Amino acid sequence: MKTLHNISKYISLAILMVFGAVGIASAQFDRDMQYYTNPDQTGLNQFEAPFDTDVEFDGLNVRIGGANTLQFQGISQENTGDPYFAGTDDNGNPIFKTLPELENNFNLATSNLDLDVALASGLRMHLRTYLTSQHHTEAYVKSGYMQVDRLDFISEGLLSGLMDKLRIKIGHMELNYGDNHFRRTDNAFAIHNPFVGNYIMDSFTTEVAGEMYYYNNGMMAMLGVSNGKLNQSVIAKDIKTHATVYGKLAYDKKMNEDTRFRLSASILNVSNSSSIYLYSGDRAGSRYYSVMDDGFRSGRFAPSFTPGFGQPAAAGEMTAFMLNPFVKFQGFEFYGVFENTSGNVKGNDSRTFNQYGAEALYRFGANENFYLGARYNLVDGEMTNGDIEIDRFNIGGGWFLTKNVMAKLEYVTQSYNGDGYVGTKYEDGNFDGVMLEAVISF
Repeated sequence: MKTLHNISKYISLAILMVFGAVGIASAQFDRDMQYYTNPDQTGLNQFEAPFDTDVEFDGLNVRIGGANTLQFQGISQENTGDPYFAGTDDNGNPIFKTLPELENNFNLATSNLDLDVALASGLRMHLRTYLTSQHHTEAYVKSGYMQVDRLDFISEGLLSGLMDKLRIKIGHMELNYGDNHFRRTDNAFAIHNPFVGNYIMDSFTTEVAGEMYYYNNGMMAMLGVSNGKLNQSVIAKDIKTHATVYGKLAYDKKMNEDTRFRLSASILNVSNSSSIYLYSGDRAGSRYYSVMDDGFRSGRFAPSFTPGFGQPAAAGEMTAFMLNPFVKFQGFEFYGVFENTSGNVKGNDSRTFNQYGAEALYRFGANENFYLGARYNLVDGEMTNGDIEIDRFNIGGGWFLTKNVMAKLEYVTQSYNGDGYVGTKYEDGNFDGVMLEAVISF
């Protein structure tokens, strides 16, 4: 890893850029909406959108928001597999590649545009557009959905007793599998992620789906069904994609003035698909730019990991389970991950992968504007050609300059091991270094 002395001038410049953004973010005005998670510091640890609200509906309300992020990256990488075999060309000749040398510099800035519209009492629409991202520099819609918490738009008080317990959500949207996606970076939306990167096995996908929620005294149950497709098409194919079925149970309770406890368990099943997107659905690209990446799809996957149970020429199936505990005691926070994913390309032996994660944070200062913390993340399992293990360690902290502006600094190290990586770019691969991220979200 190159010394911090060599990158200090870049870090100083990035901090100045963050301070320069404070004036812009401070000029915002409050635009409260019903059953809505604020995209700023006040929305930390919210998970699902709040089920209770004291906001009155006062006619059509359009909230325009967005996010911008910029990172300084000072990461170095190495492996023992260079030059490694990377397939063959059209004439059958072998192709060999090497990992690129990385320099200390700024990444491409990313931006989101959000539209949230209160259409009626208890009826809200959300739409997110990626204005620029690592994988696609052009603007495109990420997802959108409609959330129904009351039926007053049909008739005043319609089924009010039932709707006191129920929520309906439908759209081409982010599936509510596990709790990791509430703490992840979604392109430029990074203010609720205490670190720079997402989890190694990044469970995130957007599909046409419907979800039904039931709430009762701190308990929540959710059942969801999606069409299993990231890219929508009505053209019939040889391999028919079946519906994906998923669900979640959660208990979330403030035990006393100082203590909050949440425990959630999620399950998702794909019974037949040539493309399973749960761990490859992030079209924005991985946050650590060009790391362990030879140019394949411009950083969409590396250094994340996807089991790859579906293949274009053969149907696959998969069942995933995730358990997430969360505890907050005064300024201390703990968040945990246990995930088990098993599946196969039909006709082949089933393979299993496990993911473990733990975050420990301490928030302090006025309104907990500062925090320090660490995260450990491990994925292990069996590839078709042998066992693999990936582990990552992050340590760092952050500062909320305002509720809409923050800066993060972290040290990250990740390594790859196992027979399954022999002869690939990941053989004895590792990277480490420093990341500084400036975030604006409103």
